[in-house]
Amino acid sequence: MAIDGNRVRPQDLLRVTAHHSGGHVVLAVAGEVDLLSAPVLGDGVTAALAEAPELLVIDLSEVSFLASIGITVLLEARREAGSRTRVRVVAPERGVVNRTLQLTGLHEALAVAATRDEALSG
Repeated sequence: MAIDGNRVRPQDLLRVTAHHSGGHVVLAVAGEVDLLSAPVLGDGVTAALAEAPELLVIDLSEVSFLASIGITVLLEARREAGSRTRVRVVAPERGVVNRTLQLTGLHEALAVAATRDEALSG
């Protein structure tokens, strides 16, 4: 519940915007990824993978919190992409998301890049 008594909606916590360029899809994610908002990210990933892009970049530069359910969504994205789509995750070096992925040992498994340009060129 919000302070004003209204219910908090998942889309109030997290925004996922898809950008298409050639065979690439970039999901720009902003907000907090937690139990309530993780389905918003999951839906964005599912829609992007349905297009069968060569590369899916999940840009978490504007994410201020990443709960374990968010990490699960990222791992599922990688699994669902299979061999047809490369998946890269953007997490700035000094950010909380990067630190979380390093602590969980998933930095390499999720092909984390520090910037969107690095993810697109890598």
